[in-house]
Amino acid sequence: MSRVIDLEVNLPRSLRSPHIHEISHGRPGTPFAEPLPRPEGYGFDNYQHVFRQAPDRSAAANEDDGGMGRLVADMDQAGIAVGYLVGARNADIGPIKRQYGDRFICFASLDPMDGMRAVREFERLVKEDGVGGLRVSSLYNCLPASDRRYYPLYAKCVELDVPVRIYTAMNYANDRPYDLGHPRHIDNVAVDFPELRIVAGLGGWPWVNEMVGLLRRHPNLYCDTAAHRPRYLAQQGSGWEQFLQFGNTLLQDKIMTGLSRYLFGTSFEELIEEYRNLPLKDSVVEKWLYGNAARFFRIA
Repeated sequence: MSRVIDLEVNLPRSLRSPHIHEISHGRPGTPFAEPLPRPEGYGFDNYQHVFRQAPDRSAAANEDDGGMGRLVADMDQAGIAVGYLVGARNADIGPIKRQYGDRFICFASLDPMDGMRAVREFERLVKEDGVGGLRVSSLYNCLPASDRRYYPLYAKCVELDVPVRIYTAMNYANDRPYDLGHPRHIDNVAVDFPELRIVAGLGGWPWVNEMVGLLRRHPNLYCDTAAHRPRYLAQQGSGWEQFLQFGNTLLQDKIMTGLSRYLFGTSFEELIEEYRNLPLKDSVVEKWLYGNAARFFRIA
């Protein structure tokens, strides 16, 4: 069985804080004390319309999904050596790292508007709690990754020699700009911080061709496929044609996989098999599944 590094392993639903869902899926900007009800289907609710999803019940604390023990067992069964864990609060990362060590890569989210307080807290999280890098998601705070308020945090990443993962894709929350995650924002960051190791999370769709160009342009820029069902990547007209072409050739050393198991409601094994069925060279599939992430995250 081949080894795998998964760039999107969700914290078990039963362990997620309901406050994360409330904050991250609320209205953009500073919450108002007495907001008026929003129109039905507005904001993040639009995802249910676009993808025909059932209402999100991920914060249900009484859901019996086996918790972290079951998650690790499922990872073991599928050959997933390491997972990039999403859904954990900064305060949860220390206990998770102390219990599970190197099984999980955990990045912290900091508010760039907290200035140097955020920088100092980020350094503490890295040095004391085992945080492996910085997570930047303009989808939630509506500040593109190129906003200068992030720059002290990027500088600290370079100083501490840890990477940053930047949300890079279109969003369907129709109460904020659709292009907050456009790859052009990464270009500005990579120009200003050439030493910074960056992974573009979610692959940059629908700006795939621009994502490919930036991956060729910046040596320390990588990309992952989280939130995209692998079996559709090779489907004609999906928009991923250039990604697969270059990902199988000139960029074969820069693509990492995010399985996003919870999003698709299936098993790790099924998603891994879908990657193996893509029109990629066998050696390239192994790089996508493990080798590239091992090098990027410096995993032995």
